[in-house]
Amino acid sequence: MTSAANETKERYIALCQQRNVQPHEYILKALNKSAKDFLLSQTDELCVDLGGNNKLMTRQRLEDQDIEILCSILSKSTVLASLDLRYNNFTDVGAASIAKFIEESPCIKSLNLMCNEITAVGAQKIATALQDNTTLRSLKMNGNKIGNKGGMYFAQALQINSKLRQLDLGDTDLGTESIIALSTVLGQNKHLQSINMSRPVLFSEQEETTVHLSKMLKINHNLSELHLGKCGIGDFGVERLCDGLTDNYSLVYLNLSCNKITRDGAKTLSGLLRKNTPLEILDLGHNRIEDDGAQHISEALAVYNSTLKALVISYNSINGKGLVLIAHAMLSNSSLSNIYIWGNNLEKLACDAFKSLIISKRLLQKNTDVKPYEVDDTNYLAEMSHGLRRFYYWTPWYGPDVPDENGDSDI
Repeated sequence: MTSAANETKERYIALCQQRNVQPHEYILKALNKSAKDFLLSQTDELCVDLGGNNKLMTRQRLEDQDIEILCSILSKSTVLASLDLRYNNFTDVGAASIAKFIEESPCIKSLNLMCNEITAVGAQKIATALQDNTTLRSLKMNGNKIGNKGGMYFAQALQINSKLRQLDLGDTDLGTESIIALSTVLGQNKHLQSINMSRPVLFSEQEETTVHLSKMLKINHNLSELHLGKCGIGDFGVERLCDGLTDNYSLVYLNLSCNKITRDGAKTLSGLLRKNTPLEILDLGHNRIEDDGAQHISEALAVYNSTLKALVISYNSINGKGLVLIAHAMLSNSSLSNIYIWGNNLEKLACDAFKSLIISKRLLQKNTDVKPYEVDDTNYLAEMSHGLRRFYYWTPWYGPDVPDENGDSDI
């Protein structure tokens, strides 16, 4: 296995020489690092990180030709399990090389293609390759403008593929038809566990997509994560989703951030929380539930709910009164370990309440996005860069959002 990891770089150099192409310095460094990490690891899996963001050792990004040569070599690796190609500059031409790689790789499990220049043409090739693939478990397409057609291609792939577990199609300009198609397919697909469909391009205010998602949730009992940020969901849509989730016993993570949910929608969600469904993480950040909505949720958490572990209510126009009610709910709720409140009106009573939670260790500092400080005997809260890490673009894969049995997490 060790020799297989070392040979990858040698094969890459040999192929570049054969094609009279200068080996890419960044690729050489990445292959070197992955081989060293492979030697130090206790597994027989090789992980290659070629993300093109500016925090890495170079600002140069990979082009189509680089991707074609790289995929030709990596497709022959018997130990490659993870390939990260986010934030590069390859187009549909490079996507064709990746599709061939997906078809030929014997062991690839995770593939990150986030934020490249792939359109519906490249999406079709990748989705077609997925139909026959039996190893890939996680695919991130986030930020590639594949559009409505691209989403339809992935819906077709999910009709056949039974191995994929995580699919990220957020910020890809999905349309109404593709959201409905994906919802319909997920009513039959019993294997996918997580899907991100955030920020589609929708032109209707009727929330047809939410109605179809609700129908899917009624019959799908395998999906554990559903991300619907920036989907234009209002209180009507929340009612439909909660109707579908009432009898759902699999969904653990529901992301409804950046929508149009008000106090009425929060009241509907509080009814769902009262029924103690399996939901463990609820993201309502950047909505407008206000004090009344916070009160409804706090009542459900204080008395009825014993499953929710993380709640995001940041930027929801909540005043001190509503935040104090949420803080008090934590005192009687032993399961809730993570809460995020920044962006609301942090009045004195709220600052006092959350300082008390943090000082008493009921709320660990790493599990919230505020930190108490004092000026002239008055308590204030400062913003911390903590939050749900699931879609922090600088993390390698899906972040460890779910707290462990002791209430700790790496959020």
